[in-house]
Amino acid sequence: MIAADFYKNSSDMLTGFRVTGHAGMADFGYDVCCASVSSAVMMTANTITEAFKIDADVEVDENEIKLTVKNAGSDADRLILGLFIHMYNLKDEFPGHIKLKVSNS
Repeated sequence: MIAADFYKNSSDMLTGFRVTGHAGMADFGYDVCCASVSSAVMMTANTITEAFKIDADVEVDENEIKLTVKNAGSDADRLILGLFIHMYNLKDEFPGHIKLKVSNS
């Protein structure tokens, strides 16, 4: 299962996310759910750090990516919200393979 944890601050602004795991729908390289999630997560991280040049800590390990924005007042909140909405839709499209959670940072 893919677990996506989104973090918000006391002003309810999204400040980061952590995505781990595998969907387990198919063999490596053939899992459409994993590919969909991976692509969306990497696009969001690259858009935040490279296109918008927003200062963020990004950690990438095997089966895990974590992004934490250093300046919570940035456009990153809306970009992370876009990822959350996309992940919510993927959760409906691939029931039982994606778990979402929002918690305070």
